[in-house]
Amino acid sequence: MRDRPTGIDETALASVLGAWDIEPVTLTHAPVGFGDHHWVAAEADGRRTFVTVADLAHKPHCGPDTATAWTGLSRAMNTAAALDSALNTPYGEPALVAPLRTGTGETLLRLTDRYAVSVFPYVDAPTGRFGQLLDPGARRGLVERLAQLHGTKPPLTTPAHHPALPDRPLLDAALAGPPRFRAESGPYAQRCDVLLATNSAALRTTLERFDSGTARLTSAASTAPTVVTHGEPHPGNSLDPGGRTLLIDWDTVALAPPERDLWLATDTPAELSHYAELTGHHPDPALLAYYELRWALDDMAAALGVFGTRHTDTADTRQTWEGLVDAVTALADRRR
Repeated sequence: MRDRPTGIDETALASVLGAWDIEPVTLTHAPVGFGDHHWVAAEADGRRTFVTVADLAHKPHCGPDTATAWTGLSRAMNTAAALDSALNTPYGEPALVAPLRTGTGETLLRLTDRYAVSVFPYVDAPTGRFGQLLDPGARRGLVERLAQLHGTKPPLTTPAHHPALPDRPLLDAALAGPPRFRAESGPYAQRCDVLLATNSAALRTTLERFDSGTARLTSAASTAPTVVTHGEPHPGNSLDPGGRTLLIDWDTVALAPPERDLWLATDTPAELSHYAELTGHHPDPALLAYYELRWALDDMAAALGVFGTRHTDTADTRQTWEGLVDAVTALADRRR
C-alpha cells in the first residue's frame, strides 16, 4: 500500500518483532504492493528483514471476518514455510521467499485483533508490477517455476480454493439498481454509480456466465486436477536476483486447478506447451478464461468494498479507482 497507515503503532510493531529475535534500530515504511502494509526493519548490525502487516478485516479469501481470516492466513503462511524446504532449485537455491518462523515456530503473530504480522528475508532484487509484460526469458522462467510448484506434494496446511467470489454480495448489491453509493462516503462514490449504470447490463450477463463456470468447476463431475497454486503469480509477486525467479506474497496459496496460476503467467501457446511438457498437464482454455474472468470480478468487488464505505482521495484510492475502471471496462468489452 502506498498510504502510510494511521492505525498501526510502530512501537508495538517493533516489540512484536522481538519474537523473531529482531531488534530494529529503524522501521522504514515501504510503499509497495496492494492490500498489506510493509516495513523494512534494520538492526544495529545492518541486517534487514521485510515486515508485512496484514489487515484481517480485508482478507476475504482467507475468511469473512477477522477470526476466520486469522486462521486462513496462518494456514497460508505455514504452507509457504513448508514449501520453502520442499521447493528448492537443482542447485539448492531457494525458489520462493517464505515467512520466517519465530523461536517457537510460528509464522504469524497478532499485532492487534485486526492486524497480523509476518516476517520475511530481505531480498535486494527488483520486482515487477501487475500488468507488466515480461520478456520471453522471464516468462519462461516463471512458467518453469510454476511447473515446479504444481508438482510439489501439498503441505497438510494448504488451504482449499473456493471458486465462488468471497465478496459476491457486494457485486449483487451494486448491480441491484440505484442508489448504489452514498455521495457522502467519499469522492469516488458517485463516479462508481455512473460507471456501474453505464455497464450494468453487460456486467449482469458476465456474472451469469461466471456462475455457470463456477457450477461446472465445483460439480461432482468436474475432472479438473488440483495442485498447490500460488494464486497471484504476476510480475509484482516475483523477484529476479541474478536470473532466478523467486515467488513472493503467499497469502493466496491454495489447492486449485493449475489454470488458476497459468492465465496470469502467460497466454503464449508455446509457453503453455512447455508447461505441458514439464508436467504432463495440458492447460484447459476454458479454465484459463474462467480464472481471468474471476480475477476481474474479484478486483471489482474489492474496489466496490472500498468506495461503499467512508474514503478520501489518496494514492491508494486513486489506484483502486484505476483498477476498478480497468476491471469494469474489460468485463464489459468482453461481453460486447
